[in-house]
Amino acid sequence: MQYSLLFSIAILFFTACTKDKFTTAPQIKFENLSHNAVSLAINSATPIITLSITDAEGDLGITTKDTSFIYMKNLLTSTFDSLPFPDLQMAGKNNFKANIDVTITKVLKCKPRPGNILHTDTLYFEFYVKDFAKNKSNVFTTPNAVYFTCF
Repeated sequence: MQYSLLFSIAILFFTACTKDKFTTAPQIKFENLSHNAVSLAINSATPIITLSITDAEGDLGITTKDTSFIYMKNLLTSTFDSLPFPDLQMAGKNNFKANIDVTITKVLKCKPRPGNILHTDTLYFEFYVKDFAKNKSNVFTTPNAVYFTCF
């Protein structure tokens, strides 16, 4: 009797500790950074950050009734902006999982320096998303720096 009770408690403990991959609030994580250097001096290509997104209901994207957004913030300059999700109506709705590429052009701002000298800033970005029900995802900071050369 004791062993069956202990076994039942152990099974209950392990099943309670497992996290669902798909939750009502969207979940995002960093997947990739296309490259880590950008320069205003030579008009180089802007890095693209790839995010992995999961959501139980799949209520993300653009519809005729609503739009969900990706929010991003440059942590050096505190520049904040949002981008609408792409049209995801063709994607499956329940247990939604996708990778989304985000161009960080809207939040690339130079931190001014005296004398307008050419300098390189080390940038990190913060991201989160909200779905149609306004559920906010986890917030994450990019693990890799972007080196931004500007005036």
